[in-house]
Amino acid sequence: MVSVCFSHIHIYCDQLRPIDEYKKLEAKLNGFAKALDGPGEDVASGRKTWLSLHGQFGDPTRACEPAEYRACGQDLVEQLLVGLGWRVTGSAESGSTRTLVATSSDPRGVRFVITAHRELRLDELASPESAKKRARTDTSGEFQYLSPEHLQRFSEYHKGRQGIAVLGFDVVKGGLESIREKYAELHPKLLLAGGLKTYPGAKVLEVFAYYTGDIRSSDADTGTVIRFIEVTDDAVYVLPGITKVDATFDGISQAAYCDHWVSNVFSRTGFLQTLEETLGFTPKVDFNAGVVAAGEAQIESTVTGNSPSLLLTDKMAALKDQSQVYLPINNALSEVGHVNIFLKELGQGVQHIASRVEDLGSLIQRANDYRKMTGAGLSFLQIPMSYYGYLTSKRLAQEAGLEEAAAERYIAALRRAELLDNKDLVALDATRDAVAAALREAGEVQPELVEHVLRSRYGNLYQLLREHLSEEAYLRIVRNNILVDIQGEDLLLQIFTSKILQRGEGEEAPFLEFIQRVCSDSLDAAGRPKKIRPGCGGFGIRNFLTLFLSIEVSKASAARAEAENRGDKKAASFQSQRVDAFTAQLDESNPVLTAISDAMTAEGLALEMGNAKEAERWAAEKAKGNQALQDVSSKYKQIMKDIREAEAKALGN
Repeated sequence: MVSVCFSHIHIYCDQLRPIDEYKKLEAKLNGFAKALDGPGEDVASGRKTWLSLHGQFGDPTRACEPAEYRACGQDLVEQLLVGLGWRVTGSAESGSTRTLVATSSDPRGVRFVITAHRELRLDELASPESAKKRARTDTSGEFQYLSPEHLQRFSEYHKGRQGIAVLGFDVVKGGLESIREKYAELHPKLLLAGGLKTYPGAKVLEVFAYYTGDIRSSDADTGTVIRFIEVTDDAVYVLPGITKVDATFDGISQAAYCDHWVSNVFSRTGFLQTLEETLGFTPKVDFNAGVVAAGEAQIESTVTGNSPSLLLTDKMAALKDQSQVYLPINNALSEVGHVNIFLKELGQGVQHIASRVEDLGSLIQRANDYRKMTGAGLSFLQIPMSYYGYLTSKRLAQEAGLEEAAAERYIAALRRAELLDNKDLVALDATRDAVAAALREAGEVQPELVEHVLRSRYGNLYQLLREHLSEEAYLRIVRNNILVDIQGEDLLLQIFTSKILQRGEGEEAPFLEFIQRVCSDSLDAAGRPKKIRPGCGGFGIRNFLTLFLSIEVSKASAARAEAENRGDKKAASFQSQRVDAFTAQLDESNPVLTAISDAMTAEGLALEMGNAKEAERWAAEKAKGNQALQDVSSKYKQIMKDIREAEAKALGN
């Protein structure tokens, strides 16, 4: 099969400002970076510095007071410039459309091509009332993929919403015709009109990504496109027709590289088959319904991709390499949950784009600080603090080897000192001296007891990683709401932005993911570094269930606190039972999730090596783990039902 690698994504949005406005913003951001004392500057001081630059640079953002920041209604290019330190590195003016390219400091890494109509929003393009206006202003120009016809087609399918319209792949020289032939032979319905086009410096082939239903028998889904580019002149920047633009970076932002692109579809197996028949992609990991469940919401997900021959031992080379393509594909199994709502509101399409960086903690700290200092940029999914850790008397008794009565006294002392809140969370800024002083009010204090209390701020993570991270590193993960998963000896750090390209609160929209893969330093039998496995650390499967249960723990803890505040001891008691049940389910599920995760990793490795028998063995182990996880879920579902019924009886509801 023809070799492909990540090239770019193409986003259609409502509006783009003239490039000069974004360049003014870049100049102010560069001046701001120089004026700051460095990473970690006090946010209040940074806010004053930002405001002090108004006289020199003006106010080229559409920013608000930081406390009033909202994720919806944002200018995506501005978000990327402020939040990530990216810059506009390319532009095109084609007929009635404007196109900009935004990249990180490495232009060979992640490349966002963003196009908007000069006069009409996407919902206006889809409106019949604007047909006459479109007829007067729309011209295709030389470069078909920048034409307003594509914006209109996308908008009509996606109900006027903004979104990620195209997944772009670079193709080796001489390979594009072979891909076209595969589609023409096996999936002719997916070929866009006009077929393969030759432009100055490159050839371009566009196909529709999905079918509306069953493969081959149903029509092409006209919402999302896959674009293949075969560059014949190295002077081409991303796409023919796009002019490279000079850009100055701030010196503190990080380069980002393509890791995986995620689709929500009606037929996961159909898309998998299409990619296998045309590009030779094969499944790498299957997340089945036993694992990917959050309450009643259930999905199935498969990560498919190519199998490049390149093997690396250098970690920086592995970070930058984009020859390994991963495409996770989700379909909904229930009538509730994010994937189902996405499909109902938007239809099939790209759910999110995942990019990897060298130091995720620093990237997110910078983004959060800049948002608080400028009132612009990116915000991120808020993770319940209980995901990272919590402290109850039962947990303290178990981990510190105490009698439960003693543990309850210590917990009460921590609450009196306001070091433990009513959601069972220890203050992130708690010091050893403050904790020790509070505990002494309840009895004798050993240094180990103080460490147990402080470690509870990230106790769930500590169970996974132990001494592999410092206390400072753990706390930075917690403060910045970073998710953690581990497979074998490899670590995955991940975070999700709030929705982007969202006009109004509550609307479904795509989002971004940023990850850091920490690959193990394993040696082979001869003592040489082992080859770095693509996708080391996995895709965060453990976090699906952990997040769901952590959210439920937080809700029950908050309900208990409300009951205690109004003096309702009975209601508080039932909420305590819920907290105990959810935390027990989480504790019981964790080793099962570890076994499933390890089996999935081993199955994927066996598939990559072509060892069908070994893959089958690990698939059986994974199935066994899935069944065990379902048994745990059923057990606690019954426990929660019993609590609910007992509560209704006791409270007369």
